Amino acid sequence: MKTRDVMTKDVHLARPGDTIQEVAARMAEGGFGFMPVADGDQLIGAVTDRDIVVRAVATGAPPSAPVVEYITRDPQTVLDSDDLKSVLDLLGSHQIRRAPVMDKHGRIVGVIALGDLSTRVKEKYAGETLERISR
Repeated sequence: MKTRDVMTKDVHLARPGDTIQEVAARMAEGGFGFMPVADGDQLIGAVTDRDIVVRAVATGAPPSAPVVEYITRDPQTVLDSDDLKSVLDLLGSHQIRRAPVMDKHGRIVGVIALGDLSTRVKEKYAGETLERISR
């Protein structure tokens, strides 16, 4: 099974000039806590709800601060053609729970999360990956 078979395809992107309040509101409305950040078609980073709280709000950033100041640059990505086991290995080795999914042309086509994988791969592999992430 490939990443494209289980990834979330309805990707919400943040743009560098979006404010942290706008991004947080979109996360709250959509019920998700991770957004890739793109400048045009170019992935430049990712932001999580935790990034907004810990990097922005906790340091006194105003709601109007641009999200680009609080993103994780150069996030780990996976290809839509990657096998799920290799995705689990990547998530575990980098201790991350989510990653943007790219196609062969470098376009963002989805997001993959440990939760997406946990129902599609052997329980043993998902459990081992979660253990590696949680260390």
